[in-house]
Order: sequence, then structure tokens, then C-alpha cells
Amino acid sequence: MPQPAPCRVAAAHAAPVFHDRAATTRKAAALIATAAEGGASLVAFPESYIPGFPIWAALWAPIHNHDLFEQFVEASIYVDGPEIAELRAAARHHHISVWIGFSERNPASVGGIWNSALLIGSDGEILIHHRKLVPTFFEKMVWAPGDGAGLVVAQTPAGRVGGLICGENTNPLARFTLMAQREEVHISCWPPIWPTRPPSDTRNFDNLAANRIRASAHCFEAKAFGIVCAAVLDEAGKAMLVARDPAVRDMLERSPQAESFFLDPTGTPVGDSARMEEKVIFADFDLAACVEPKQFHDLTGYYNRFDVFELSVDRRRQVPVRFRAGEEARPERPRMRVETTPLRWRTEQTVGSE
Repeated sequence: MPQPAPCRVAAAHAAPVFHDRAATTRKAAALIATAAEGGASLVAFPESYIPGFPIWAALWAPIHNHDLFEQFVEASIYVDGPEIAELRAAARHHHISVWIGFSERNPASVGGIWNSALLIGSDGEILIHHRKLVPTFFEKMVWAPGDGAGLVVAQTPAGRVGGLICGENTNPLARFTLMAQREEVHISCWPPIWPTRPPSDTRNFDNLAANRIRASAHCFEAKAFGIVCAAVLDEAGKAMLVARDPAVRDMLERSPQAESFFLDPTGTPVGDSARMEEKVIFADFDLAACVEPKQFHDLTGYYNRFDVFELSVDRRRQVPVRFRAGEEARPERPRMRVETTPLRWRTEQTVGSE
């Protein structure tokens, strides 16, 4: 049986235009074109690329950040808004699948936002709409928790693709959920820096080392290829924060800048990498290489004990209210419980849900 040819993938190691959704969207569309011109069938963008990651939430106490939160909400975008429409059109025009991280506005709340990501197919259709399950540390003061509706693996020309946002790649159950859907390419997206202590403190979080550990572990356990895509904190982004408080310059300069790179199913780096410089990087994935390592550890196949362990995943999209219009309205469909091995899925069709 003939094996599929290697596929080319890309990662946009890039800085957003902070708090400017329109300019960042235009930049993303240009980077999509660059990735397609380089022969990629899939390109990944960093966490919260539109309109940028809220680093300010780590720098100052929440009582000093009300205006920044208001600005950030205003710069966040709706999934059915013009920014996503522009990126869908770019994906369709260039025949390339796109993973894009963005801060998503909640249509049920003027101040509610999620840390979200989309996988857009090469035809412009949305294949995955994921909301980060648990905002991490200072992110809890910005974003609301997501739900399980986006724990999906989708078929693309680059293989079966799934992804998680930043700290979710530390969650074994979320990762296993994607493994159990025959994931071949795992995307993990990250912020440019992630400070947790003053830079003089040697216990400050090492974004660079942590991302490598988590991404490599998942690729080794899933026997899948990995795309690790982080943002860049450029001079314009630093200037915005330093203008508010010059005391944070040292923190911004000395916190480790994250790296973008690629991994094979053994967790070994392959292809290009980037750290300090903005660029689109590329790698070639031979998906046939996912098969042989399964002989050693097939965690969703024979190398497990499903008679001992059981995982149930609720994929219902969480909504704050469900409306019934009256007697003439079509009644809600009953809940459907679908059981598969090695996971148990619960899905529901409800009025007012996506």
C-alpha cells in the first residue's frame, strides 16, 4: 500500500500589533500568504495572536489594570466577526489550513472573553473551535474558562490535526482526549514570555524549557508530530508596557523569550526553529513515521488498561441560557450519549448553543 508523501507545515513566529485587531489580522493574512508560498499546507499562529497576549496581567496588580482590561476586551474579536472572515478567506485563497489563536468575545456578555483557537480548513471552513479549558495563573483575571466542545481532531491535507493552548499541554486528560482521536499532528501555541517572579529571582518560570518539555512529552506519548508556535515580544510591544511603567523594562528584557520549533514522533526537533527573530519557519512531516513507534507504546491502543481506567469527555458547548420560544417552537432534542472506546463522549443539541 503506497504511503502518503511528506507534507510541509509552517509556524508563524511573529509579534502581533498589540491591542490592534485590524492591523494584527492584516499581518496574519500576509503571514498566511508567506507560508503558502513556502509550500506549507498548514500554518500555526501563537496563543492569543489577535490582539496579542495580555502580558500586562502579570506585571501589575489587577486594581491597576482596569483600563487595560477594557482595551483588551474592545480589541478582542467575535468568531463570526470580520477578522475571522478575513482569515478564512485567506486560507481559502491560498489553499492552506490555518491554526489561529485569538481572544474571543462572548456574545452573551459585554465584558466576557475566552482564550480561543480555530483550525480553519484549506476551503475556509472552521474545523475546530477550541476555548482554553482553564486560564493559567494571572490569565484567570482576563479570560473565562472554556469547555470541551473544541477537543476535536480534524482531517486536513497535513494529516489529522489537533491542538491545545499553552498550559493545557500540561493536562494529561486533555492530551489523551486528542491522542484517542488518532492525532498525527499536534499544535501547541504559546505567549512570547510568561513572567511569574521578578527577574532577579532564580525561580522565575522558564518559558523556554517548560515548552520544550511539554511539547516533546506529548509527541513521544502520542507518537505524533508537533508544531510549537510562540509569539514574539517586539520593541513596539515592550514600548507600550514600559511607557506605562518604566520599572517593568528589566522584567520584559530578562524573562525568557519562547521558541517556535517542530518535533517528530520521538520528541526530537526537526526542521527550522526561531526565537528572537520574527519569521515563518518550515518543516516536512512524513506521517508514516507515526506508525512504528506505536509498536512500543500505543497509549490508545494495546498499551493501556481500559478495563481499569475510564475517561468521559463532555463536548457540549456551555451557554448561559437556553430559550424556548413557545408551544409552536421546535422542542429541544433529547440528550444523546454516545460511547466509544477508549473514551466516552457526551454531546447535546440545544437551543441557543453553537
